[in-house]
Amino acid sequence: MQNNDHQIIVHENSTAFSSVNGFEVAQRMAKALVTSDLVPEQFRGQEKLGNALIALELAQRIGASPMAVMQNIHIIHGRPSWSASFIIAALNSCGRFSPLRFKTAGSGDDKTCIAWAFDLSTKDVLEGPEVSIAMAKAEGWATKAGSKWKTMPDLMLRYRAAAFFGRLYAPDVLSGMATTEEAETWVRDRNQGSAADLNARLQASPQVPQLPEAAAETQEDWA
Repeated sequence: MQNNDHQIIVHENSTAFSSVNGFEVAQRMAKALVTSDLVPEQFRGQEKLGNALIALELAQRIGASPMAVMQNIHIIHGRPSWSASFIIAALNSCGRFSPLRFKTAGSGDDKTCIAWAFDLSTKDVLEGPEVSIAMAKAEGWATKAGSKWKTMPDLMLRYRAAAFFGRLYAPDVLSGMATTEEAETWVRDRNQGSAADLNARLQASPQVPQLPEAAAETQEDWA
């Protein structure tokens, strides 16, 4: 693909890390981006050049705007994750599906949601796995302190259903990354589990004070 206005040749399927030339070009772009006050803090400043390069590579891989990637990627305990709204936007713009739609049924704990879309190449209807309020409670998503499942369950149902759809039908668009909401839940689960294990061991030693739950994490490999 060639841009006649600026004579820039973009090779399809190339990314910042696919060639030395691609890396050098991406590095120049990243150096410009890290000087901007408009990029999020985790990409701002020369010391964050590596973060900006990774964001550029992700943007090229999924065909998204670098600024869109930077604005919608969140780092949870050192691991990148997507905002759920970005996942929906990425699925809608990837060119494989019709705009994502949601089918809901039931009420209360029995309320369910399925994300669906048409496959544009086959015209088949694609449905993602069903998500329900009962599932959110059983998995502990709705019972965590500060959980948005308590205040906006309809939105969270759709966000989780969209993530399930993307993970099933377009894992390359998600680049194997979780949603921010999923990552935060996993970290809380890991923290609480570690705290329980440590406290159980410490109870056998009365001279050692019991650890509070807030000081729980002993592992960061929660993926």
